[in-house]
Amino acid sequence: MPLSRRDIEELRAAKHLLEHPGLAAKLSDYVGAPMQQGFALLPKRWHAAVNTATRKSIAAALDVALLTMDHGRAPTPSNRWHKLAVGATGAAGGVFGLPALTLELPVSTAIMLRSIADIARSQGENLKLAQTRLECLQVLALGARAQSDDRSETAYFTARAAMAKAVSEALQHLATSGLTQKGAPALVRLIAVIAARFSIVVSEKAAAQALPVLGAVGGAVINTLFIDHFQDMGKGHFVVRRLERAHGAEEVKRIYLEL
Repeated sequence: MPLSRRDIEELRAAKHLLEHPGLAAKLSDYVGAPMQQGFALLPKRWHAAVNTATRKSIAAALDVALLTMDHGRAPTPSNRWHKLAVGATGAAGGVFGLPALTLELPVSTAIMLRSIADIARSQGENLKLAQTRLECLQVLALGARAQSDDRSETAYFTARAAMAKAVSEALQHLATSGLTQKGAPALVRLIAVIAARFSIVVSEKAAAQALPVLGAVGGAVINTLFIDHFQDMGKGHFVVRRLERAHGAEEVKRIYLEL
């Protein structure tokens, strides 16, 4: 069944969200300084700390994020509520500065994943399915280019391709063992792939927080931009998935690339 004019416009809007300049551009607009200045202020071993913090946050956050969610379909996701919640964690973290990021990040990640799951549910996804939960996790890997990415491809489909094998292996594990063995190699590999990309965006957030112009208010605004970025990624991703379910992945990708 071919895509309707409305489907194509929805796909066009999704592509705009997924391929739009990411968090670094939004943060630079807010703090009024190049992000390179913030990166220069980060501790030398910060990237290792960010990688460790992101892996731990991702591994723990999804189950927490889904505990309070109704699995039925909701017509409109509660984006504003989640922004307020993650903004509050940013305000608290901003009081203590950059060192508080490793404590604040797991909370922020759980709230963001709850918001992503809320968006997925609004697009007809079944949150009880293991694949849907993994798709929510994958959103954290969108919107940041790794050095190995093929620059001739779109950022969105490059990220999905990079995660495809790890996702497939994780799904096979979940189909046979469920979530009883969270330390299984297949799940560890998937989290590592996602964390490698998520940590790029977390580093951008940390760089903005390192600039000496912020505080509690700045921390709240940065976290609001942080979740706003991933809400955009989530909406774009799950609109594409809804259209893929209706029209086939290859057809949707073909039109996406033509737009």
